[in-house]
Amino acid sequence: MTDPKFNSGLILPNRRRFLQGSAALAAGALAMPYVARADDKVLYINSWGGPWLEAAKANLFDPFTAETGIEIRTVSPVSFAKLAAQVKTGVYEFDVTTLGGGDIVRANEAGIIEDLEAPYEGGLFQNGVASHAFATVMAWRTDTIKETPKSWADFWDVERFPGGRSLQRYAARVLPIALLADGVAMEDLYPLDIERAFAKLDEIKDHIRVWWTAGAQSTQILRDGEIDMIGIWHGRYFEAEDAGAPVAMTWNQAEIDRAYWVVAKDTPNMEAAKLFVEFATSAKPLAGFASQAKYGALNPAANEFIPESAQPRMPTSPANYPLAFEQDMSNWGGDPHEVSARFDEWLAS
Repeated sequence: MTDPKFNSGLILPNRRRFLQGSAALAAGALAMPYVARADDKVLYINSWGGPWLEAAKANLFDPFTAETGIEIRTVSPVSFAKLAAQVKTGVYEFDVTTLGGGDIVRANEAGIIEDLEAPYEGGLFQNGVASHAFATVMAWRTDTIKETPKSWADFWDVERFPGGRSLQRYAARVLPIALLADGVAMEDLYPLDIERAFAKLDEIKDHIRVWWTAGAQSTQILRDGEIDMIGIWHGRYFEAEDAGAPVAMTWNQAEIDRAYWVVAKDTPNMEAAKLFVEFATSAKPLAGFASQAKYGALNPAANEFIPESAQPRMPTSPANYPLAFEQDMSNWGGDPHEVSARFDEWLAS
């Protein structure tokens, strides 16, 4: 259930509960066989870089350390493979990470994340606590694309909008975009027609110059003009815009993902990890993080602390959200792991 101290906007966790948790953690550590584990006063978080890390440090990491005395150290990049490997080996590089909806399903099936309780009503999805929303949007260079594209169908239209394209190398995000380009309405996307999506991807494959794999990479190729049109995370797009690049974007048919905090299965720093997840998704810290990084906060109580000036760049704002759609991993239309493997084979063919 929701902790009233957090949802009232107060950011301080219950110190007695923390001290009790630390004592339990210390006792548990003495009983455990040796593994390469962090000190109980250090929490390792698998993190993204760029604006995400800057906002997390200012609004989540540093305030958490100030209150609890637990130092936070980051490990990059975010890696599902590392999460799975460390749980298997018992050698932990990090205690906490964020996953998207598709990876949450995979992680639960593999048994590599801890059972969690919802710190606020409706905040839990398959043992991930909902933190923030981000969107994949269509963006382009205004110095080479003279007419304004309005939809993913325009992205596929290489005759009307000539130039090099780029998409993320991530099946769960690319397949719905392909279906939109093929004329499927947003409200009819799920469950996905996997065969139809791959057939549509066949049409654009030869025009994709870069299948980007890191957020910083997507910003760079857009900013430097290496490509003309791109599917890019909205925060990374605004980096290019703020750097003065001749770029534009649309919120129309933006694809919204939810990011969830998860705790690595059997991590030695269990109590501190769970305390951090509760802190990071509480109202005021989350509002600060979302406002600075331009994300949409998923704890409704955070909205009280988000200034109106931040709304235009948030995918969940009243103006932007009706133009977008959310991923539906519970009704996805196939096994995400199998489709991901097929996508990699398709790219290599």
